[in-house]
Amino acid sequence: MKVKGIISEERITLPELRSSLQKIEAARLESGKEMSYELRRSIEHANHLSKESAESSKDLVDKLLGLEKMKPDIAYRIASIMPKSRDELRAIYAKERFTLSGEELDEILDLVKTHF
Repeated sequence: MKVKGIISEERITLPELRSSLQKIEAARLESGKEMSYELRRSIEHANHLSKESAESSKDLVDKLLGLEKMKPDIAYRIASIMPKSRDELRAIYAKERFTLSGEELDEILDLVKTHF
């Protein structure tokens, strides 16, 4: 399949991607069309790594964006990865020019734990 151009672009979390891929998979199976290798692997990857529902991940992103020092890219990454420790969270913030205090890290981890 060749991509000719980008029609639109938006950020989504991994659980939202899984939900979209499940709809595509159901439509392909219903119509009897064969799925490409890339599509099958994408579905397997999303199913394996998604840890929550699409609605819950979107709600988490909205709550994370309300925090100070939170960029959209990071909020979506946190909602997709669902870090469990300070070290995992620090790895997500590694490229940023600022560091978070222990209280800020704990606040983010508490939000993640409530949505898991």
